[in-house]
Parts: sequence; structure tokens; C-alpha cells
Amino acid sequence: MPGYIDTHTHLYLKEFDMDREETVKAAVAAGVDYMLLPNVDEETLAPMLDLCRQFPAHCMPMMGLHPTSVKPGYTEVLARMKPWFEKQAMVAVGETGIDLYWDKTHYPLQVESFITHIEWALEYDLPLVIHSRNSVEEIMDVLEKYRGTALKGVMHCFPGDVEQAHWFTEMDFMLGIGGVVTYKKSMMAKVAQAISLDFLLLETDAPYLPPVPYRGKRNQPAYIPFIAQKIAELKGVSVEDVARATTQNAQRLFNISQ
Repeated sequence: MPGYIDTHTHLYLKEFDMDREETVKAAVAAGVDYMLLPNVDEETLAPMLDLCRQFPAHCMPMMGLHPTSVKPGYTEVLARMKPWFEKQAMVAVGETGIDLYWDKTHYPLQVESFITHIEWALEYDLPLVIHSRNSVEEIMDVLEKYRGTALKGVMHCFPGDVEQAHWFTEMDFMLGIGGVVTYKKSMMAKVAQAISLDFLLLETDAPYLPPVPYRGKRNQPAYIPFIAQKIAELKGVSVEDVARATTQNAQRLFNISQ
């Protein structure tokens, strides 16, 4: 059985303070070889890097400023973050993007921050990890300007429809599929069914969005096999096929050696 890669998990957050080491070990026991950690803001930087130092064979960091953390003065935050790309091996830039669910006040700043992250991704030849909530069209408007460039990445927890999914795959972007795919009437399930395995990645977004049968509980990387099983059912293939394809996709996008 090929090993899995959880391409988006926040194991450094306080929700795991009581059992973080056990959670990592449980993930590895479940076949999840690698856990990729997207940064949120300056406060999460130290715990994220500490976890990667504690489990260097399994945990890998990204660098970015989450769109909900973008406020006036964010440029100074980004200026302090950028040098980390020279000091520490990062697997991606992120997570970044646009979030218009909670508050649209800083939408123009979120767009500016998103563009800065795109430029980082191009400068360092790293994939871009994009958060989009109530903002798929806005994300597309920004990315359209980079069509034909070397930009690559993943739409984390892809919230769009099948037509939008095809737009992103035509831009050579991957789609992150998580626990939402197991929910009833999930648009993500329709996307997973319609889009080739060549463009799908597995992720948990732990501690958020756990798959059935753990909905309502804390999510964790050990639940990746439940997501893979659902995708296998939707596509009429074996779970081994899903594991193999999504792991190879992640290895290629994030430059993870076997």
C-alpha cells in the first residue's frame, strides 16, 4: 500500500497541545508518511517550526500569512517572513489567498498580500497554497494575470464547482480534497468525481473539517484514509490507486523525494 501525504494540516495549533506527539505517531501508523504544515501568522511560526524540528522525517513547513490575518501593517509582517525562505527549507508558499466569509473590510489588502505571495512562489520556484472562502471568482481574477507563467500550486479545500475546477486544472493547479468530500450533498464530491486523479491531493486541514464518521470531532492526519476511501468510491477505483496517484502528485508538486 503506497503511503499517504496530508498536504494541509495545522498540527501546531493549541487543539493538539495535549497529544501532538501521539497524533503524529497515529498518522504514521495509519500510513501517512508526510504532513505538510501551512503557516497562519507570526504567532504560529515558532510552534510550526518546532514541530518540524521534532519530526523532520514527517513534518514539513510552508511560509505565508493567512488572508484572515491580513490587516493594516501586514507589509511589515511579510517583510519579516520573507527571509525565512533563505533560512529554512520550505515546501510551499502559504497559506495565502482571499477570505470574504467573515469580513470584507480588508479585501483590497488581502489581494495585495496574495499577489506578494504569488511573487514569492515565482521567485523561489515553490508551489502556492491558496485558501479561498467565498472568493473563488476573485482568486481566478488574480491568477488570470499569471497565465503562462511558471506559477503552480493547489487550491486548498477546493470550494468551487466542476466548471471552476476545470479552470484551475487548465492553469496546472491541483485541487485539495479533504473531509468535506464525505459530507452529504457536497460539491467537493462532484468535483472529485469529475476531475482526473492526476490533479487531486489529499488533505485534512486538521483540526478542522473532519471526515465522516468523525464529523463534529477534532480532525487529524490519521483520518486521511477515510478521505481516500470516499474518493475511490466516487471514482470507481481502488483506494490503492487513489493513494498512489495523490501521493505522486504531492511528491511532484512539493518536491518531496520518495
